[in-house]
Amino acid sequence: MAGPAPASLRDLYATPSTAWSFVPPSLSQDSAPGNNSHSPIAGPSSSGQWATRTAPNPLFDLSSSLSGDDSGLDITSLAQELLVAAFYQYATTAIAQPWEVGKTLLQVQWVPRDPRDISPDPAAEVDDEGELSDSSSIENDSYFADPTAEKPPRPPRPADEGGYIIRQSLLEEGTQPEYVIPVGSADGTWAMMKRVGRFRAEGWLALWKGLLTSAVTSGLSAVLQPAIYSLLQSTFSPFSPYSYPGGTPSVLLPVASQVLAGFILSPLELVRTRLIVQSSVPRHRTYSGPIDALRQILAHEGGLRGVYLHPHLLIPTLFDCTLRALIPLTLPGLVASYVGLGSNISPETTPMQWQIAQLLGTAVGCFIILPFETVRRRLQVQVRGTARPLKACVELRPAPYNGMVDAFWHILTEERSDLPLKPVSPKRKRRRSSVKGKETAREVEAEYVEEEHESWLKHSGIGQLFRGLNMRLGAGALVFVLALMSGSDEADAGWAEL
Repeated sequence: MAGPAPASLRDLYATPSTAWSFVPPSLSQDSAPGNNSHSPIAGPSSSGQWATRTAPNPLFDLSSSLSGDDSGLDITSLAQELLVAAFYQYATTAIAQPWEVGKTLLQVQWVPRDPRDISPDPAAEVDDEGELSDSSSIENDSYFADPTAEKPPRPPRPADEGGYIIRQSLLEEGTQPEYVIPVGSADGTWAMMKRVGRFRAEGWLALWKGLLTSAVTSGLSAVLQPAIYSLLQSTFSPFSPYSYPGGTPSVLLPVASQVLAGFILSPLELVRTRLIVQSSVPRHRTYSGPIDALRQILAHEGGLRGVYLHPHLLIPTLFDCTLRALIPLTLPGLVASYVGLGSNISPETTPMQWQIAQLLGTAVGCFIILPFETVRRRLQVQVRGTARPLKACVELRPAPYNGMVDAFWHILTEERSDLPLKPVSPKRKRRRSSVKGKETAREVEAEYVEEEHESWLKHSGIGQLFRGLNMRLGAGALVFVLALMSGSDEADAGWAEL
């Protein structure tokens, strides 16, 4: 016979727990409802407990987020990540700095057409044809001359107010400053790097001049440009979509953000160029460091107004920054449509065609950017106001330029491009001397005819506007090869499977 039914089932109902359970299954069974035994509490040393903390980042013990809990911002993690970012920026800049130093020195170096005659004296010029035609009379005069007679003293060379001999040729070793690299001794970036490293007054450590300023400028530009772009986008996007017909985004805001960032950081670019160009000899240095350079420039060259708004600095900065921002955004698409790669290529759909267009756009952009960059560097090394002249490790133009147009004109008309300069041959040294021995008039005439057939690069400074072109093209080719080797992580990038 069955027992009596309970009056109500409410006393037997237990609400199921929704909390996570990390105890072993055996302990869970002991704590079932209706069991009067008390289950032990699993302590921290229990073997069945799960670890809820993620593994730390092996790089300087960094986590993926700055705030790991609800307690607020982790200042230690933030400081560590900023330290790692600064170290990474400094290391990457240090790798590329020697090439930047060599290219900058090539761009600012002044190479006149005739380095042996930088200050011509009309009274000292002698007619070569007259000397050749009167060679017999010179021999007769020397034959009948009295050997015991005193020779007339040579006229003294002109000197300046301090008593130093005025330099009349860039190739004179006696009057060449000890801290100046011989003019025309290098024709490329790699050759200038070797020349700087082997030069006694510079050395291999001089290839890293301006490293700290370059690293700070690159780091600030990487932070400042996106911030300015976000600010411009939030300011102007409610009023206009700033897009071309068809939904293509406009390049106006990206270009404007890069130009504004370059304009704000232009004093650091000026300091970097001055530090690279100045001599490494301690007694000939103008600036002891970036802070001292900025202080002297602000004190002697017009303050912030002179640094930012002087026409010799403002106009080249705007041209250079605009071209650097505009060319990478527009040239690859234009070049791709011109050579037949297609007008609607993108890195997601056609990665191979996109990489080729990037390479071609970089090559074409170098021919456009380098002349403006060269003129900007030349105007940056010119001091203004009451500042002391910069003692550079390369030859600078004695007379200052009067702006961008004047710099372009004088570079093209008064400089030469056939570098490195060849040393003067012994025959050329004997040109102004009398004809001696078996040297006949026909041989002398043949020498003059041979010297007349010179390269057209000697009479044109167009090559001076493209110093560092090989380095730029090589860097673009290296980026292209690395992009082909690395590939893409996306599944639709078919060329990455090859």
